[in-house]
Amino acid sequence: MKTFNAGYITFEYPDEWEAEKADILSNPDCIATLSKGEDNLINAVMFPTQTNLDDYKIFMEDAISDDGGVILASDFTQIADMDAIKLHANMDTPEINFDIHTYVFIEKGNIYIFELRTLDVSGESEREFKNIVSSLKILK
Repeated sequence: MKTFNAGYITFEYPDEWEAEKADILSNPDCIATLSKGEDNLINAVMFPTQTNLDDYKIFMEDAISDDGGVILASDFTQIADMDAIKLHANMDTPEINFDIHTYVFIEKGNIYIFELRTLDVSGESEREFKNIVSSLKILK
């Protein structure tokens, strides 16, 4: 396992995943990008917020539906010793069909969103993603 440390968050991730340079030019809120081959990408973002998990869950579901996605599951959960939203959706575009797995945390006035976009139907990448998120520690 490797450790990702951004100064205010840490998490562990398997050796098969590569930490990419966070694309802060197109997404200034990006704090981490991990990839595993061509078929799996994890993005983590953080930004200040005034919202709460209840309201953000509705916002997320609406945004995915508006983009043509199908929500397969959307629940509140507890992971990494924090309350979170757990969402699973499928996006079918003319170019590609992929699943999105998302965990959202709101802690100390900041929102933290971890999103896996995957083509892996075996469930392995989803299990690895859950383990990554389970190891999350917010230090601020």
